[in-house]
Amino acid sequence: MEDLEPSPEDKKRGKLQYSLEYSLRAQEVGFPMLGEASGAFLLLVPLSLKWSLFTVHLSIPLYPGHALLLFTESPALPHPHGLFSSIAPSTWPVLFCSVTLCALPPQMKVGVKQAADLKAMDSGGTSDPYVIVYLTSDMKKKYETKVYRKTLNPIFNESFTFQVPQAEVPESTLVMQVYDFNRFAKHDIIGEVRLPLASVNLQRAIEQWSDLAAASKVEQEQLGEVCFSLRYVPSTGKLTVVVVEAKKLKRMDSHGLSDPFVKVHLILNRKKWKKRKTSVKKNTLSPYFNEVFVFEVPFNQIQNVDLVISVWDHDKMTKNEQIGKLFLGCRATGNQLRHWSDMLSNPRRPIAQWHSLQAVDVVDKALGLKTHLRLPLHTR
Repeated sequence: MEDLEPSPEDKKRGKLQYSLEYSLRAQEVGFPMLGEASGAFLLLVPLSLKWSLFTVHLSIPLYPGHALLLFTESPALPHPHGLFSSIAPSTWPVLFCSVTLCALPPQMKVGVKQAADLKAMDSGGTSDPYVIVYLTSDMKKKYETKVYRKTLNPIFNESFTFQVPQAEVPESTLVMQVYDFNRFAKHDIIGEVRLPLASVNLQRAIEQWSDLAAASKVEQEQLGEVCFSLRYVPSTGKLTVVVVEAKKLKRMDSHGLSDPFVKVHLILNRKKWKKRKTSVKKNTLSPYFNEVFVFEVPFNQIQNVDLVISVWDHDKMTKNEQIGKLFLGCRATGNQLRHWSDMLSNPRRPIAQWHSLQAVDVVDKALGLKTHLRLPLHTR
């Protein structure tokens, strides 16, 4: 069956060049050999290894973090106690498997090469494109390229690695979405490429161009957007956060509205440090706050601070509910990292930007796992 030609509308969106490489990685186990029996090798291995290419018949820790492992070419394995009675008490647990290699997690390397002939999204006839890459099997894990200003033919040359178990490959789709960056409004999607992995021969690396199509209408639940400005003065150590407004917030009340307010937290070295909150705005999904909060953050601490913005629904009778949140700082990614970096690069100047709210559990997980990225500081 021949591929359908892209529609004229899709051709207007431009095209994307990308590469894809899927590897089933394996390595020989290099741990001390404890003994031999019946032609099989007995090894002591850490349980932290990810096993995926063989069948485990019995798995009980020998002592914390380790197990005994029998490698044999035959799938028919004798009873462990009889086999190892000469070298180990019958109470020692044994882990059996049927191959001689220890498998590492399969990984998929996605390369975003370049785009061409992108649709102009700005009034000046250009765009500020960047690409979001994710797999439908794990939509919480997304990567973003850098933003390239005022171009319709950006060269990205960035690569991202996903851990994809073989069992998830047939049901998963690789999604690459090209967006136009906009500091003061929601980012517009130019188009996307969706590549069902079941349709790809993953036994070889591929590199190809694909025309951008209209974005799928099946999207994650929209939690809303919040606009705030940041200003940092290194000489005084003052960080000013102005919570301006929010819009398109998720409906939290039975009558289809919410009573939103915003909390602003500073986290220093992964511990809650300072907090403020706005007033409550009744019965609205588009509240206007324009409230100013000033924090004292010494210049030598600014790289260790996370700024957490969370939007809540106030409820007099029950517990307040979080609608969504996001965080900025040197551990952030994407638009949040760009906003923070712009603030540090422009001391004394307020930098305002809209941000999409994210799921609470996603942000909390990111705050707990990400490592710091050192950003250049300006002391003017």
